[in-house]
Amino acid sequence: FVPPHCLLPPARSNVAYSLLPPAPLAILCSANRNTEKAEAAAGEGEAPGQAPGYLRSAELGAALRALAEGAPPGLARLFSIGQSVEGRPLWVLRLTAGLEPARPEAEPGGAPIPGRPQVKLVGNMHGDEPLGRPLLLRLAQELVSGWARGDARAGRLLNATDLYLLNPDGFERAREGDCDGTAPGGRENGRGKDLNRSFPDQFGAAQPDLEPVPEVRALIAWMQRNKFVLSGNLHGGSVVASYPYDDSPMHEPNGIYSKSADDEVFKYLAKAYASNHPIMKTGTPNCPGEQFETFKDGITNGAHWYDVEGGMQDYNYVWADCFEITLELSCCKYPMASQLQQEWEYNRESLLTFIEKVHMGVKGFVRDSVTGSGLANATIAVAGIDHNITAGRLGDYHRLLVPGTYNITAAVVGYVPMTVENIEVKEGAATGVDFSLQPTVLVPVPDPTPAPATAASPTSLHQPLQPEDFRHHHFPDMEIFLRRYASEYTNITRLYSVGKSVEQRELYVMEISDNPGVHEPGEPEFKYIGNMHGNEVIGRELLLNLIDYLCKNFGTDPEVTELVLNTRIHIMPSMNPDGYEKSQEGDRSSTVGRNNSNNYDLNRNFPDQFLPMTDPLQPETLAVMNWLRAFPFVLSANLHGGSLVVNYPFDDDEKGIAIYSKSPDDGVFQQLENTQMYQGSPCKDMYPNEYFPHGITNGAHWYNVQGGMQDWNYLNTNCFEVTIELGCVKYPNAEDLPKYWEQNHRSLLQFIKQVHQGVKGFVLDATAGRGISNATISVADIDHPVTSYKAGDYWRLLVPGSYKITASARGYNPLTKTVTVGNRGAVQVNFTLSRTDSKVEEGKIPVITNEDTSDPSAKEFETLIKDLSAENGLEHLVLTSSMDVSPYRYHPYKDLSDFLRALNLNYPQITNLTNLGHSVEYRQMWSLEISNKPNQSEPEEPKIRFVAGIHGNAPVGTELLLALAEFLCMNYKKNAAITKLIDRTRIVIVPSINPDGREIAQERDCTSKTGQTNAHGKDLDTDFTSKAREPETKAIIENLILKRDFSLSVALDGGSLLVTYPYDKPVQTVENKETLRHLASLYANNHPSMHLGQPGCKNESDKNIPGGVIRGAEWHSHLGSMKDFSVTFGHCPEITVYTSCCYFPSGGQLPSLWTENKKSLLSMLVEVHKGVHGFVQDKSGKPVSKAVIVLNEGVRVYTKEGGYFHVLLAPGLHNISATAEGYQQKHVLVSVRHDAASSVVIVFDMDNRIFGLQRELVVTVAGATMSAVVLTACIIWCVCSIKSNRHKDGFHRLRQHNDDYEDEIRMMSTGSKKSLLSHEFQDETDTEEETLYSSKH
Repeated sequence: FVPPHCLLPPARSNVAYSLLPPAPLAILCSANRNTEKAEAAAGEGEAPGQAPGYLRSAELGAALRALAEGAPPGLARLFSIGQSVEGRPLWVLRLTAGLEPARPEAEPGGAPIPGRPQVKLVGNMHGDEPLGRPLLLRLAQELVSGWARGDARAGRLLNATDLYLLNPDGFERAREGDCDGTAPGGRENGRGKDLNRSFPDQFGAAQPDLEPVPEVRALIAWMQRNKFVLSGNLHGGSVVASYPYDDSPMHEPNGIYSKSADDEVFKYLAKAYASNHPIMKTGTPNCPGEQFETFKDGITNGAHWYDVEGGMQDYNYVWADCFEITLELSCCKYPMASQLQQEWEYNRESLLTFIEKVHMGVKGFVRDSVTGSGLANATIAVAGIDHNITAGRLGDYHRLLVPGTYNITAAVVGYVPMTVENIEVKEGAATGVDFSLQPTVLVPVPDPTPAPATAASPTSLHQPLQPEDFRHHHFPDMEIFLRRYASEYTNITRLYSVGKSVEQRELYVMEISDNPGVHEPGEPEFKYIGNMHGNEVIGRELLLNLIDYLCKNFGTDPEVTELVLNTRIHIMPSMNPDGYEKSQEGDRSSTVGRNNSNNYDLNRNFPDQFLPMTDPLQPETLAVMNWLRAFPFVLSANLHGGSLVVNYPFDDDEKGIAIYSKSPDDGVFQQLENTQMYQGSPCKDMYPNEYFPHGITNGAHWYNVQGGMQDWNYLNTNCFEVTIELGCVKYPNAEDLPKYWEQNHRSLLQFIKQVHQGVKGFVLDATAGRGISNATISVADIDHPVTSYKAGDYWRLLVPGSYKITASARGYNPLTKTVTVGNRGAVQVNFTLSRTDSKVEEGKIPVITNEDTSDPSAKEFETLIKDLSAENGLEHLVLTSSMDVSPYRYHPYKDLSDFLRALNLNYPQITNLTNLGHSVEYRQMWSLEISNKPNQSEPEEPKIRFVAGIHGNAPVGTELLLALAEFLCMNYKKNAAITKLIDRTRIVIVPSINPDGREIAQERDCTSKTGQTNAHGKDLDTDFTSKAREPETKAIIENLILKRDFSLSVALDGGSLLVTYPYDKPVQTVENKETLRHLASLYANNHPSMHLGQPGCKNESDKNIPGGVIRGAEWHSHLGSMKDFSVTFGHCPEITVYTSCCYFPSGGQLPSLWTENKKSLLSMLVEVHKGVHGFVQDKSGKPVSKAVIVLNEGVRVYTKEGGYFHVLLAPGLHNISATAEGYQQKHVLVSVRHDAASSVVIVFDMDNRIFGLQRELVVTVAGATMSAVVLTACIIWCVCSIKSNRHKDGFHRLRQHNDDYEDEIRMMSTGSKKSLLSHEFQDETDTEEETLYSSKH
């Protein structure tokens, strides 16, 4: 018997509903079973006329069970997805027509029905908001009874929808009639956790702890097992429909509209519910205490209402492809049972309408065009909406969309993507669109069964030469092999090393190109890396075979010849040669030889995007990082062993668990990995639980790898890298090697070809026509830009489709183009950018960009600075340096002195060693100048100083500067770039300011302050004031800072991993802040991990430093610092680099510390040649020294002897004013570039104003005045002469004593002596008017 109030209304006449195909429904009646205060009156819908009420947990379970058992066969199924904290089942009632009989081994609830969209409704997530419990039970009863009666609407719903009603428990501590949730504990679960704040959050900083919330764990697992399309979460406390996102990155309490990619769809769904609710649709629920709260159309963006971090609706959308909204159904959280009938009437039509909306948008199947079978997990992408969904197990998909016209693409690994354009979506039933995808073999890595040899040939007319020598190559054998091929095929090969392993084995790379050693603009660069794990050797041998194959077939085989002519290929057979030598042939799965000689896993040793690294970067890791930055690699593969699968980024995620971690280019990576690898369980006997449906996997979804190389490639360079596992056995026997070549060599060639997919081109300057290096190429809706190389050439891998691509560069107007990418080679797209400052020249202030010089050597040096400033310029410099150093121990004072003397004796033509002063204990403070003309004044050249050891307990900086000095000297006249830098720079190195403190500090003491101060116990970095008392401080002030001839100063310290810029003292404004921060960022960005801003030091005082750069006062504020004194009184910008968390790490870490900092130190030598180089003269060409140069109306510098000045400035436009006594003030606007200096010549005019008046007027008046004075004097003289004649017989009284005369002269000439120093040298901490060292002047 069905009560009259449970009958469904007559079927709507809307023809759309008659078109709905069969589909399932799930109802979760309570998401929080912690509480169960059953103040139940009558059961919900138990009998006609009986008032609905709230049921206890057991009673609710019984009611659901009775409903499922009493329903027509195959219509309903009750099951549990888990348990609450207190062990109560989380019941789900599934309603859909055509359910198969339950099987014990089957998934709970049964398998999904192909083509039938799944909907879920969840109630009572908050225990004190239980209205969803009776409403969902009532809905289930009505749908079952309506279907049994033949009601048309119920039939359409359950024949076409898979509905799940879930009602986790939790209202035991709640009280009926408690409208505002004041009853303690009712809202949360049994462990006091709010379930709607416990899900992983897309904007959250950390992975939530799911252990206290078994309800959430169960829900997440349930969602991952199913492909839910639509969901509603029923709450109470207001009357409104809320939609994603529920929070924002800022986590403001409210008022932030946090829009999802499907904002229009969510608003449509929310309105569908609200418009059928008599109170909700008004937008004015008038809840007690919130009478003024309004919601337009009865809906709201979640975060705009209030921020909810860890909410379920956002998790559904972001991680489960399910569109969920949250429905607040009543102002009262726990309404009285007497109100339930009214609430049912309010919500009944809204619930039914909402469920029906699962049929909007687009639906269909994705199938294999050959076999017709459905393709599981195919990606469905809608152009213009940055949110993809995936198809179900049988290839069926449902994509919710509002009415409109769309272009939709289906893609799956192993198949050519297919796009259907101009799909029209209308109100009502979904538009049917099926996709039939063609299989592809773009990267065919075959299954373990050997393929016939004939299948490997690319053409039937030509048989390429195959390798014949298959054996394992130990390092000496491999080295000889590489040298032999480099010598025999010199026209297409170049053998080079990117560095050395721990045991000093070379990390060889074989370059294969038609123009080896040269980057050809427009030609992409590709790399293979093998043997990263020493005992995984298949990749090592395959790459040696590949070198043989490419060399022998170039010029005869069309495929190989085309590859070599159009691609610059780099092959590193072994990244871990030390580990290889420890490995053993026949090893199937052990870890012997896996790590390097320091026992570090190199594929866990790269800086990670999510978690700070604590292990030191290894020599092999650093060498590869520098290598990757030196070349514009586009595509790469890292060859491993131990399984048979291709995995792609990301390798880990912020939660550190095995979960799909999608990169912005997820589609590109999946297409790159189109394979024919063994699909299923490739290594059943070794890893029975491993299962790869398509032979590929997302790295983190397989298992979480922190510090992996492929992620570092993608995030820090333009290179897309994948990891290929080539076989189940790590170190197979030599007799098996031919089989691996046979299986993989076609794939190795095909993968190289993928570097020619997507978009390529040049970014050019519209005026000069030259390429713009380091321009940014960004693709709309893909958050991963790439940058152009030196000639402006770029490459951007993309899957076929239509894209909006923008090119931008500093100082240029961006340009956007719409590009259609196919699957037959890269599309050429060039961008010509116009300068943003082209209109400035029309103003009154002249804009100066660079001085035109015909000096060939100057032009050549300018080109060098541009090259070194390019993205990989410094890496290339490091790699091409003929000589390198390897610091291995610390130098106490005596050793340090001997080392510096030895440098001076061995390189006298470029070094000059001087003593700046002495310490308290009379140790000398050495200064080493490196220049082509040491100890000679060259004011036109920039001068840079490197200083270290201000704190004796942090001597890493001292050793780095000694290494830098030796590196520069050794490479002079051997490396062209370093030679030119030394010839045009005056480099001053002061390795130890505090030698006394250094002598008592202890190696391996990471936190001790012993040796931090000088022998007087004074922290020298607090003594740089006008009252400086320490001999070390005075020596630096007098002999370095106050010379005022430095353009840049770099100080090295220890105790963290970051860079600080002035000021260390608290100040409200920092003049020239942009430039100071730019200099600090330059150092950090050239360091492999400093720029990540996660030093990972144990004290955690610097846990998160954005970009690794911070103003000194914001980190550790103090007065009297060296950098503040340098900026204020020396007019020289200074940055402080903290090189290591440990103050005094072991000497064994010095090689890696040198490798980490070498590029950053060299970047300072390059940067000092940028900014503005100026020369001030008068109209006659005479230099004007001591002219005042004012920058941006703030910072002042002075011209040197010869009228020269040099100042570093951040890239951009800067105002420069020049003044000098007797000359008119000059103003210029200078455009400073990031890759070259701007040269300025300022020509002074004589000042024509005297006393503020024109010179001509003053001269005329002065002439007239002088004439009048002369005439008056003549008249007076005549008068006096007449009077004198009257006294010609008299006499004058003469001075009787010469002493009296001299005393008078003294009195007339006496004046107060004044200091020659300006007031600017007064310390800001002084309370009296004092001047600095006035007696010395």
